[in-house]
Amino acid sequence: MTQPNPSVDAEGLADLGICESLVLALTERKIISDKEARDLLNDVVTTHTNMAAASTSPEKHLAVVDIIRRILAGKNGIPRPV
Repeated sequence: MTQPNPSVDAEGLADLGICESLVLALTERKIISDKEARDLLNDVVTTHTNMAAASTSPEKHLAVVDIIRRILAGKNGIPRPV
């Protein structure tokens, strides 16, 4: 079993935060519509759902799906620690 790498985890959280902020900024400035933003996020869900189905280790793809679904539900994409 591999140990978690805090640096990689931090990079992923930074990426997620930046992307969330960009999508919000694009919609707030009417560069893309809310529907286009939702369609973009739904495309990510579909892609990672398909990748999980084809993978022998789907955990990361399913985690991406969970995060994007949280965003689509209007919640912060970064899950709180348990």
